[in-house]
Amino acid sequence: MTVSGPQLAAPADLTDLFHQGLSTDPEAVALFALDGAVTWQELDAACTRLALRYLSLGLEPGDRVASIMPNRAVLVIHYLACMRAGLVAMPLNYRYTASDIDYALRLATPAALLVHAERAKDVAAVPAIAELPVSMMAYAGEVNGALDFDDLLNGAGEGTLPDVDAEAPAFIFFTSGTTGKPKGVTHSHASMGYMVASNAQGLGLGSEDVVLPASWISHTAGLRLTFAGLWVGARTNIARRFTPDELLGLLRQTRPTVAQILPAPLAALVTGHGAVREDFGSLKSMMAGGDKPSQTLVDAFSALAGVPIGAFYGMTEMGTSHSNIQGGPDKVGSVGLNNPGYISVLRDEAGAEVPVGVDGRHWIKSPTMMTEYWKNPEATAAAFQEGWFDTGDLMRRDEDGYFWFRGRRKQIIVHDGSNISPAEVEDALTAHPAVAAAVAVGIRDEMHGEDVWAFVSLAEDSKLVRAGEIIDFARERIGYKAPDVVRIMATLPLTIGGKLDRMALKRLAADESGAAHVQ
Repeated sequence: MTVSGPQLAAPADLTDLFHQGLSTDPEAVALFALDGAVTWQELDAACTRLALRYLSLGLEPGDRVASIMPNRAVLVIHYLACMRAGLVAMPLNYRYTASDIDYALRLATPAALLVHAERAKDVAAVPAIAELPVSMMAYAGEVNGALDFDDLLNGAGEGTLPDVDAEAPAFIFFTSGTTGKPKGVTHSHASMGYMVASNAQGLGLGSEDVVLPASWISHTAGLRLTFAGLWVGARTNIARRFTPDELLGLLRQTRPTVAQILPAPLAALVTGHGAVREDFGSLKSMMAGGDKPSQTLVDAFSALAGVPIGAFYGMTEMGTSHSNIQGGPDKVGSVGLNNPGYISVLRDEAGAEVPVGVDGRHWIKSPTMMTEYWKNPEATAAAFQEGWFDTGDLMRRDEDGYFWFRGRRKQIIVHDGSNISPAEVEDALTAHPAVAAAVAVGIRDEMHGEDVWAFVSLAEDSKLVRAGEIIDFARERIGYKAPDVVRIMATLPLTIGGKLDRMALKRLAADESGAAHVQ
């Protein structure tokens, strides 16, 4: 059966995101960072001024404007200036290498590029910069041949802003590319506006809230929460860095009610640096963004803060479709219920709907859905079927409508004819008190089809543990699904998007598998 979330309210208007804040108290703080604050009135004026300056440079509605920027208040202003000018914002991961940048620029051919000065030398060496007509704008320092972004931001804007079609492209985000070259996920003003509205409605955000999105606002998860806070008139924080000092400063000074923090900095915050329960006393909702937190981290944070880490599930293509903020002890591990505006169905490989308690392929329908993969009609067509989006993930639903992530369909390990979910293996491994994080992969085996390999990192201050002990621990919980081989690493590699790099570990296991043995 199909499962629907609550009815979704009207979408947020990305060209008029500050209406609530302006009407309530235009001189109140809208954006806060440890190095300064911006009021609603100042934010609104800056966005309009910059939008007009962009148009005066010769940029036209529909032009793409790329950015390689860390988290800063001016990046939010840049995005919303693009929205008002009808330009398409194209955020690039701040940690992109030269080849990543070159690929993105060639695919989407932006007319302009905003870059932080500390990355300017790297960007200047990108071949596409010399070959494409890209105007450079530099922030936080002088760069030869580039316009000074501060001059643009602070200069007088003249002219009239265009009317912007709700179906016009607003953002192009690049996926992390763990299974191939990144795709340009294109969202319209409408789809992005619905994502923002669903986030705000699902979290119950109001103007009295204080929001802390301590994740990259060049990625959709951090950006959606930032925009959702602004949309409802809530004070929204900008975490410039994800260090314990920065995060503790924001927690103590601003007393956020809703926070989203990447697992790695959250773990660093929990394991020292003087954090105490009172630092988290204002929180009503806490989420770990970017990747699934280990059970060790979930337990450690709950013990320290007295607040559970909520789970959520989403994709760049569609936003956050499910969340489990206060699901109760029997729902630990679930990604939760459908968020407002999302409809889900689970199907088998033949397309038939599966019953409660059975794994199925997860399909989604929502007004938040992307419009296309930029310049990739084949991939766009393959992702949709009669208006339903194929997430490529396996889910299971319980009788209460809660969904449980079972793994990526393409990552399912087939061992002796049985399907094994990497997520189930990883959950069993991270239940061990010494294991901080785990990744399970399938490695080709002539006898069994695929063997289960796992890579784990250990929690700080954990007792010395051998791989064989971890395998035995997992086998007691999941039987034949337990890994055949466990490798203990100091740290697990991450993708450029900050997620555990499953493909890198799969390659490592494949290289080693000819002489594998338990250590």
